[in-house]
Amino acid sequence: MAETRTQLPRKYHDAVVHWQRHNFPDYPSLQEKWDEFFPKDEPFCLCAKLAQNVPNEIEVGGRKGQRKAHHPAELDPESGKILLDQIITQASTEFGSIQQHQPTLARAQEPQDQAWALRVMAEELRHGYQMLHLLTSTDWSPVSDRAPEDMVEEILSMRTGSHILAAFNLDFDSFVDNVVFAAFIDRVGKYQLSMQKVSAYKPYGESMPPMLKEEAFHLAAGVIPMRRWVEQAAGASPLITMRTLQEACTKWFCRGLEMFGPDRDDDGGSKSVELGLKDLRNRQAQDMWIRELEQMLDDLNRRYVRARFPTLGREAADALHDRLVAERGTIDGVSYDDDLLKLPDRRFFRRRGEGAFELVGFSGERFDDVEAYVGHITQRLSAAYLASLDVKHYLANLRAVHAGTMTVKAAIKSMPRLARMKGTCPCSNSVRWVVDVAPSGESAALNP
Repeated sequence: MAETRTQLPRKYHDAVVHWQRHNFPDYPSLQEKWDEFFPKDEPFCLCAKLAQNVPNEIEVGGRKGQRKAHHPAELDPESGKILLDQIITQASTEFGSIQQHQPTLARAQEPQDQAWALRVMAEELRHGYQMLHLLTSTDWSPVSDRAPEDMVEEILSMRTGSHILAAFNLDFDSFVDNVVFAAFIDRVGKYQLSMQKVSAYKPYGESMPPMLKEEAFHLAAGVIPMRRWVEQAAGASPLITMRTLQEACTKWFCRGLEMFGPDRDDDGGSKSVELGLKDLRNRQAQDMWIRELEQMLDDLNRRYVRARFPTLGREAADALHDRLVAERGTIDGVSYDDDLLKLPDRRFFRRRGEGAFELVGFSGERFDDVEAYVGHITQRLSAAYLASLDVKHYLANLRAVHAGTMTVKAAIKSMPRLARMKGTCPCSNSVRWVVDVAPSGESAALNP
């Protein structure tokens, strides 16, 4: 894939480096680990990468065949607003995921898992850098009255608890979250980037292919450790269990669904498709994501059964797995309910979109009593997650909705704000990230 590389103006590059020092202190160790764990890959580059040979004509929607916009002024006001929201939201997810990964990075049991997570974080930093390049490399005044400095400042000032999407406001409870998040949430990212690579705004479309190429590694950083873990769980490992993995899958599936945006047919992203900003409606992409996750879990479950019965051949073990799924019972000590990984019903434990604050159970069953539903939820989530502000806030809103003291619409808009203590470095709390530099310092080194 042919691409060009560029860098942010000095003050914005320095702002990202400043942010990295206080939110991603393990970043410098990536260079130390690179040759050991990624000897065949080119060194990491903190830069903006733009694909070449991206089509010049709009590829979908009502303006298909027309010339793509190269500057915000060439967009109609509606497209410009939606596009700007897409860029800022994407930037929020990139920087937000780093803030989630960092606290549990050191808890990895295997050096390779830690190195892979470290690379994922570094590439998320580059993706955030990429979005800032889009915001600072051209004039957005036809779309917004916010100055580039203020938009960058707003993004870099977000913390876990104040990001745009709920999935990026959840703390990781252990390194299991680092891995399962990559398998589930980075997979959502793959679909978002894939949908937006056709963007009617050409610079945004040019940003997608390099990011998608890196996103493929992020998925591997989730799936490959999970393959090893299910095989360890089959051997009765005291360190990892299928229940632990199921609880993490449930946590991230429910929040991942909501990352696609409204998922009902009447308001599910049709406008963005019509304007040529993406090529799938939200529900279409969500359905594809679910099918891909089902295939992933099917593979993991088959690996578990094969490892549970090592004397059986692959064909016989897969046949046993298929019987378990068909009969949903217990065969030779392996239980469909307790030992195989499954996706919840898409309406379970939802705070946005289809099923939001409805009493729909893990398997699609309906509840009439809110407290019975609360008990059902507590059986499906980990103890650490249940002890979080996120779940407490959800249950409070759920009870209020079903007591008639809060509307569903108000509950959907309500998001828990984590009360973060100030960091050890004052400059990460009280000084702007973006600071003007002397005219002589307009360029920045490609790799700080």
